[in-house]
Amino acid sequence: MRKLASAVIACSLCIIGLAGCSEKEEIDVFEISLTSLPLLSDAQTRSISPENFTGEKGKGGMATEGTGANAARELGQGWKVSPSVRIETGETFTLAEIDGSGAIQHIWMTPTGDWRHSILRFWWDGEEEPSIEVPVGDFFANGWGSFAHVNSLAVCVNPGSGFNCYWTMPFRRSCRITMENISEDPMYLYYQIDYTLADIPGDAAYLHAQFRRSNPLPDMTDYTILEGVRGQGQYVGTYMCWGANSPGWWGEGEIKFFMDGDDEFPTICGTGTEDYFCGSYGFSSPYTRDYMEFSTPYAGMPQVIKPDEEKGTPPRFGLYRWHITDPIRFADDLRVTMQALGWQSEGRYLHLQDDISSVAFWYQAEPHAPFPTLPSPEELAIVK
Repeated sequence: MRKLASAVIACSLCIIGLAGCSEKEEIDVFEISLTSLPLLSDAQTRSISPENFTGEKGKGGMATEGTGANAARELGQGWKVSPSVRIETGETFTLAEIDGSGAIQHIWMTPTGDWRHSILRFWWDGEEEPSIEVPVGDFFANGWGSFAHVNSLAVCVNPGSGFNCYWTMPFRRSCRITMENISEDPMYLYYQIDYTLADIPGDAAYLHAQFRRSNPLPDMTDYTILEGVRGQGQYVGTYMCWGANSPGWWGEGEIKFFMDGDDEFPTICGTGTEDYFCGSYGFSSPYTRDYMEFSTPYAGMPQVIKPDEEKGTPPRFGLYRWHITDPIRFADDLRVTMQALGWQSEGRYLHLQDDISSVAFWYQAEPHAPFPTLPSPEELAIVK
């Protein structure tokens, strides 16, 4: 069977807490992406794209029909005949079906159309319900439907709309990935899914990602990022779209992690929204006092959209926090909430009813608890 060389997958997974590392005394896990490169391995590298829908060895670039056929009409087979796929309104297109054990290592895609109405889903090992169900823009930390440059370890979004994901996604028997177009118009999708075929350590968990939205957030309630998780795992990331429906500052609310039987009060309680996303003092520039976009390996606010008075749209913010070096570990259950809190007169807090959506990323053993029903197209829509 295909086995990875010692430390190649075990140590790369151990970076994000997926596995123990038998080589940890010899290899610095903080440099594993460089130090493991010289190690030989029997793993097999494969890649799925519109130029090789199955990822089979020696089967790439064979298309004679595709979205590039007209451009390649004088050149013929092998000359970028099928660089993308067209997904019709209401159609679900299967991006990948992989048999065997391995791990997805990188995904690149460029979707046209409405990113909130293009739904990504992933299934591991033949499960009936997907472990990942997220609008494509939100999955790649671009949830407001317009480009934002993201420069992080887990997700990179590059000009003009190059979506890149580097979350490690192991599977043991199979993997299936689809894209559903629920918009009113056809879309085109350019994509490449890079993966390895190899044995997976027994303690490696599966990636899960879940989308939620509340618009507006009901008064005097906390926003729920994730709840109902059952089993052992670790929480590894949060992406949030925050539309401030009230004037003024919106980021005083605390994040709370309720785990392993916590009831009224959580085990982990943050000190403010800006603090959780690793900023401070209103994410403001020390020079202009305006909001300041930033994007770092583990946390960022890469998108600040100013309000449009003519259209009546509020200020909007995109934020991410990846728990790559500090995963939130749980043994039995997990619930994650965020308060929506600002200021009112006389130095008093003000609960807000903002437009908030989120993607929670976590690893856990299967089976996972059922996801809530994805919001309808109308509930997903972004008013522009």
